Amino acid sequence: MEDWKVYTHRERIAYFSMEIGLSQDIPTYSGGLGILAGDTIKSAADLKVPLIAITLCHRKGYFRQTLDEHGWQHEHPRPWQPEKYMELLPVKTLVSIEDRDVKVQAWLYRVKSPTGGVVPVLFLDTDIPGNADQDRRLTDHLYGGDLAYRLKQEIILGIGGARLLSALGFRIRKYHMNEGHASLLTLELLNRCRRHVEDSWDERTAWDTQMVADQCVFTTHTPVEAGHDRFPYDMVERILGKQVPYPLLRELAGKDELNTTLLALNLSRYVNGVAKKHGEVSKALFPGFEIHAITNGIHPFTWVSPYFVSLYDRYLPGWANEPEMLVRVDLIPDDDIWDAHMGAKAYLLQYIRETTGIELETDVLTIGFARRAATYKRGDLIFTDPERLLAIAGGRLQLVFGGKAHPQDTPGKEIIQRIIGNIRKYGDRIRAVYLPNYNMEVAYRLIPGVDLWLNNPIRPLEASGTSGMKAALNGVPNFSVLDGWWIEGHIEGVTGWSIGPKPKDVKPEADTTESDARDLYDKLEKVIMPLYYRDRAGWIQVMKNAIGKNGYYFNTHVMMRRYVTAAYLA
Repeated sequence: MEDWKVYTHRERIAYFSMEIGLSQDIPTYSGGLGILAGDTIKSAADLKVPLIAITLCHRKGYFRQTLDEHGWQHEHPRPWQPEKYMELLPVKTLVSIEDRDVKVQAWLYRVKSPTGGVVPVLFLDTDIPGNADQDRRLTDHLYGGDLAYRLKQEIILGIGGARLLSALGFRIRKYHMNEGHASLLTLELLNRCRRHVEDSWDERTAWDTQMVADQCVFTTHTPVEAGHDRFPYDMVERILGKQVPYPLLRELAGKDELNTTLLALNLSRYVNGVAKKHGEVSKALFPGFEIHAITNGIHPFTWVSPYFVSLYDRYLPGWANEPEMLVRVDLIPDDDIWDAHMGAKAYLLQYIRETTGIELETDVLTIGFARRAATYKRGDLIFTDPERLLAIAGGRLQLVFGGKAHPQDTPGKEIIQRIIGNIRKYGDRIRAVYLPNYNMEVAYRLIPGVDLWLNNPIRPLEASGTSGMKAALNGVPNFSVLDGWWIEGHIEGVTGWSIGPKPKDVKPEADTTESDARDLYDKLEKVIMPLYYRDRAGWIQVMKNAIGKNGYYFNTHVMMRRYVTAAYLA
């Protein structure tokens, strides 16, 4: 195995993320943020971008979901052993938490690309002999515990991660914070950039904030004010201690409480949202800051079904590392596109049969909806008017659902329960299934195997969304509210279909549930189902357009090139 020290020989971009989803065997992710981080790292390896990633070693794993007879979600630990997949590095560092020294170590995982690129990923871990029992558990749970637990984890990720990189001898060109969870690393950088002047601790001019900002890139994913981490200053002082003078910290992170997003905004030269619309929303949330937009993507090879991998390899060799080649999808005969899709569909239906015992039909239009079960995503919107839905379906529609709710999100769990309740209530009139324990493996089967991908969030709360990008790459058209990435990818009737009004016609506080549901039903009945059942060639053309106009562009290869030119080399 290659000596880890070889990775220290060149300057790198340090990419910090609280969660990273690299494989199903390493359950250190909960959803979109972690999957995006994993896809970013894989594309960096493909493109040989000198990246190093830092996250936490969540030994208990993000939970395994089961659903009881009432449709209620239950969570179970998913413990895993880092030593089975990673190399323990010989260097440790210390952070101070509640005036205790807490040792931090790192496990090294190598993300390797067929191109020869390698991105090292450091999984930070406090389960070390000598640490207090409570401190050994600090890196166990992703988004677990209370607010104090979260702050301690962010100290380990940000300050501990920056210190460990230095202790290991890595030379860092830029620090990229993927969300505000890592923003405490800026405090460590401030201390490194502190000017040595007499009585400098109390001098505002002693702290070179511009030098820190020149080293930092910040990506925000959260389009609502309530979604940004905040910590009361009495808690911060008790747990974090005095890293920098508190007058300075209040100036940088908020007067009344420490807002991690505000801290990152003030100490980053380049800031971006994750879609053009999200960039605009973020500017409105944080007026006075220059916030750019780099739309998220997905890693092409990871998310294409084996049936389409074979198809693309045959007609568009080299597509995996040059997804721009997918724009030439019209070179592929219609019959081959359809055969590949039906292979992916049969693969999904077999999985559903083996997992749930439910038989779905290959020749029936199948709609998929699977993502984190949060209220703003409105997973049960399609059941707003069940009688209308059943009249439209007429035995010619199938629904496949999936997704976990956060363990503390009772309203999210209630959405899952309502969906399952409707499935059971109308089971003899419309075939539908809720797949339990949605994760990378389930997504890999589900998304390419449906005929149409549904997404109907409340605007403007979908910062980007990436599940629809995975669908498009597999020739599955999107049927979605115009929010996040779909505003950029949507061409009505060409790449898919919209639900509800255009973004400029909707006020943020407006409740559009009823009108969105009506539009969903109308288009399903009058446009989508007739095209699917009566015009196979027309449907396949929409599939090709999804690949050639969406898939070729909305991927992490394109996204990473934007980060390199706009943020890392700037």
